[in-house]
Amino acid sequence: MTTLLFTHLDCLGHQTGDFHPESADRLKAITHLLEHEDFAYLPREQAPLATNDQLARAHTQRHIDQILTPLDAGAEARFIDADTVVSRGSAKAALRSAGAACGAVDAVAAKESRNAFCAVRPPGHHAERDGAMGFCLFNNVAIAALHARAKGYERVAVVDIDAHHGNGIQQIFWDQPGTFYASTHQEDSFPYTGTPDETGAPGGGTIVNVPLPKGGAGDVFRAAYDDVILPRLRDFAPDFLLISAGFDAHAADPLSYLRLKVDDFNWITRQLIELAGKFCGNRLVSVLEGGYDTRTLAACVASHVRLLMGH
Repeated sequence: MTTLLFTHLDCLGHQTGDFHPESADRLKAITHLLEHEDFAYLPREQAPLATNDQLARAHTQRHIDQILTPLDAGAEARFIDADTVVSRGSAKAALRSAGAACGAVDAVAAKESRNAFCAVRPPGHHAERDGAMGFCLFNNVAIAALHARAKGYERVAVVDIDAHHGNGIQQIFWDQPGTFYASTHQEDSFPYTGTPDETGAPGGGTIVNVPLPKGGAGDVFRAAYDDVILPRLRDFAPDFLLISAGFDAHAADPLSYLRLKVDDFNWITRQLIELAGKFCGNRLVSVLEGGYDTRTLAACVASHVRLLMGH
């Protein structure tokens, strides 16, 4: 068993317009770096299209239909909000992104691989049950987590290392028993959720939020995990673990004021691999979220994947 890479060219078809930070160049940079000889033996899988049943575990049918409805004749794009756009290729890209995450869960559950990484876009963690926002159309990780629950896993956890709070995952998990969501994110930043007192509904999901101060570097990031998140995650004892793998907390990223370095992302990756080995039979799926300096993003992803591969 090894690591599987799930991706698809359809993910490049989601066109966000000139100068948008969530552009196809992000995925192109990652794909280019993963062509390095270090990844010559990394198996690639074509992301399947998510099914309506998979999407409907996390989203309302109204929302699913809104994303999948074709554009009006002659229209190039439809704006959901100032930052979130649907173009002619967006529906298929969104279906591939959610499908990749579910396909990765299936592959890991079937022991076809030890773990998997999904190099996909658009990202997902801001998409709520009934709405898209923050560059996100479908909530890829939440869909995959509930897919794992439907396959019989009783305690499914998501750890979100993106610089921004995954309000969508939190909302979807809020009243879902058997789910765990933990997030480190920059305080007082979009989407202005994720305070420590947001802990989930009684009998629902377990929510653990640790906001980080603007300018926070690796020491505060690591302390958040050592002191708060990892102990809570061990207490939860997940049988399937997913990572919302955003890398926009890097010091070079233009969309946050956090100051992490590649070594910090490597550190948390190692911690989560070790935890998956102890509690989950190594079942771990990582799904790309943010990261908007393309060179830095590609370097972070390459290092993350190397560690998943055991290098």
